[in-house]
Amino acid sequence: MQECLDAFADLRLDIFFDGTLGAGGHAKAILEAHPEIVQYIGCDRDKSALVLAAQNLDPWKDKIKFVHGNFSAIDDHLQGVEVGGILLDLGVSSMQLDQKDRGFSFSKEGPLDMRMDTSSDLTASDIVNTWSEDKLSQIFHNYGEMKNARKFAKALAEQRKKTKFETTKQFAEWTASVLGRGRKKLHPATLVFQALRIAVNAELESVWQGVFKALNALKPGGRLGVISFHSLEDRIVKNLFRQAARPDYEWGEERVEGLPGIKLLTKKPIVPSYEEVRANPRARSSKLRIAERLGA
Repeated sequence: MQECLDAFADLRLDIFFDGTLGAGGHAKAILEAHPEIVQYIGCDRDKSALVLAAQNLDPWKDKIKFVHGNFSAIDDHLQGVEVGGILLDLGVSSMQLDQKDRGFSFSKEGPLDMRMDTSSDLTASDIVNTWSEDKLSQIFHNYGEMKNARKFAKALAEQRKKTKFETTKQFAEWTASVLGRGRKKLHPATLVFQALRIAVNAELESVWQGVFKALNALKPGGRLGVISFHSLEDRIVKNLFRQAARPDYEWGEERVEGLPGIKLLTKKPIVPSYEEVRANPRARSSKLRIAERLGA
C-alpha cells in the first residue's frame, strides 16, 4: 500500500484509472492522498466487488465512475482520455479467495468455478471435465509450470471417466493423491488451481493487453504501477516495460510495436517489507513495477 502511494506521491492527478478496484482499499488511500482528483475510474470484472467498493468509497461517490469490465479494455473504458495515473493489481483478490462459492480456494468446499466475472460462461469444472488431454497438459505446463503436466493430465483424463469433478475439495484431494506432498511446503493442488484459474479468466492475455494499452493511455509524465503475484504475470510486465524503456534496442522476433517511450522508475521490482508480510501473508509474493511515460 505505502509503496503504491509513494509511486504517485509527487504527481498532481486529475484522472486516475484503477484497473482492479476490488473492495476499494487502494482507491481509498489514493483518494485520501490526492484530493485534487477530479475523476477516479474504478474497473473490476467482479460485480460483487463493485457493490462492496461503492459502499466503502461512499465519501467520494461524486468523483468515482464504477466500470464493470476487464482492465484489458482500458482503451474502451477511457474512450481516448489520457490519464495521470493507473494502477493494476493483478490476479485473484483476497475477497474472492475467501468466498467459498466462487471456487478459487482448495481449502474451502465450493463449486469448481473460478470465474472472476460470474457472467462469463467458462468454469474450471468445464475445463477439468471436458477439455482434451493435450489441452489440459498445455495449461498445466504453461500456466502452472508443472514438470509432470502431461502425466497429470493423463491421470485426470482417466479419472473423469469414472467420476465427474464438481467441487474444490473433491478435486484438490484427488490431486494430492496423484501428485503427493513432495518436498515443497506448497499444497500439491496450488499450481494446478493457478493454471485452471488463469485459463478460466484468460489472465495472461488480459495482462499483456492491459499493460500495453495502459502505457498508451498515460499522458506525458503520467505513471503506471503494476502489482503482480507470480512469475508469469511479472515476466509480461517486465518485458513490456523493458521494451518501452529501450525502443532503439534490437529485440528481434519479440519486438512489440506501438509502445510509447517510458522511464523505468523501478529497475528491480519492489517487494513487500517483512512487516507487511507478517500483517498480510498473501502479500508475500507480490512485486510492484512502476513506469513513467515520457514526453513534453
